Amino acid sequence: MSTKVTTKAEVKPKVKSVPQIDLRDPIQKRRTIEGVVVSDKMQKTIVVKVDRSVRDSLYQKYIVRSRRFKAHDEKNEAKVGDLVSLVESRPLSREKRFALQAIIRRAGHTVEANV
Repeated sequence: MSTKVTTKAEVKPKVKSVPQIDLRDPIQKRRTIEGVVVSDKMQKTIVVKVDRSVRDSLYQKYIVRSRRFKAHDEKNEAKVGDLVSLVESRPLSREKRFALQAIIRRAGHTVEANV
């Protein structure tokens, strides 16, 4: 029964990786997300729900997980049900970290229900 002992001479030296340089503009580096507007009741602020599919580790089925982001809407253009694109911005308030970039698709006629 032999045991192999490695010495420092046998250990391979680590190769240093070359850092990747990002050639994009600072505006292009910003994170963009798409979601559906769920609330527009605040002034110049919309709440956008962003869905993502996650595979369950036990059952191997896809589950829809969602997260709500508050975004700045300067002109109050977006309405409930619109599909919008948000872009990352500087912190505008305690919870607002995104700004409305574009309205991708307008919602159909929505009727508000008094529930």
